[in-house]
Amino acid sequence: MVGRSNCTCDRRNVIVLAMELRVLTEPQQGATFDQQLAVARLAEECGFTGFFRTDHLQREGDADGMPGPTDAWITLAGLARETSRIRLGTLMTCSTFRNPGHLAIMVAQVDEMSGGRVELGLGAGSFAGEHHALGIPFPPAKERFARLEEQLALITGLWTASPGHPYSFQGQYHAVRDYPALVRPRQSPHPPLVLGGPGLKRTPALAAKFADEYNADGVSPAECAAAYDRIGAACEKIGRDPAEMTFSAVVTICCGSDPAEIALRTNTIAVKGGSDFTGHAANGATGTPAQVAERLRAFEEAGASRIYLQLFDLTDLDHLRLVAEEVLPQLS
Repeated sequence: MVGRSNCTCDRRNVIVLAMELRVLTEPQQGATFDQQLAVARLAEECGFTGFFRTDHLQREGDADGMPGPTDAWITLAGLARETSRIRLGTLMTCSTFRNPGHLAIMVAQVDEMSGGRVELGLGAGSFAGEHHALGIPFPPAKERFARLEEQLALITGLWTASPGHPYSFQGQYHAVRDYPALVRPRQSPHPPLVLGGPGLKRTPALAAKFADEYNADGVSPAECAAAYDRIGAACEKIGRDPAEMTFSAVVTICCGSDPAEIALRTNTIAVKGGSDFTGHAANGATGTPAQVAERLRAFEEAGASRIYLQLFDLTDLDHLRLVAEEVLPQLS
């Protein structure tokens, strides 16, 4: 992309936003660590509040996926030492990839390395292809959700266990036996937990029980509102105030200064994102800065107080600069 290479973000005059904007990247579609670092640093410089990435080990759709792959938590550990303010996390860590006790230790360590800036999005897994390719078991959805519930209890248990009292957990699928209660993240009582998904019953129940944030991914504002209502009802059912939870949305973004720039970015992102981009773009924010800002306000009106701007092309830093300079001020 050309035309904005000399542009810089100046956040000395802080813009107070009605909603919080973060960046979500899809490195499995093709990105090196250095490219992810460049995006994270620019996002921090430009006033975005978070850099998040997906947790996939293989490209999705028909993109070529080069260069890649990179591991989510190894990447976040590196970014923790190379950034200073921006929040870091996953949407979502795949629960089938890692032993949950080991994952609790990994996340706690990265939280310490970052000075307490980590958030854990945890999901049941969705991409069967990468599991089959790498020989990772991929149980049916019902079992994956049962495992996810156990993992949430186990991980938060390890993080909050009383010092001096060994921690044990016994579930149907996972167990911890007399493990020293020394797994301590920097944040207290633990890093924020993010859950998401379109489920009508199991997802709302898990979110109400465990989540600090519920995220709706790739759906319309109306669908977001309906999902938020389900989560709110599930919270009230167990006596939890829904106001305690953050409601967020993932919005695929494609912004340009004029029709030619919009078309060029749309084509480039379609190649990078493959069919995954095509599926998300219909509910995303495409157009001029004014059109993108208007679309993001629709998600705010649906109940989202935090938006993750989904980026597929991590080589186009000018795209992020344009959003920072011409979209963010319209949302103040």
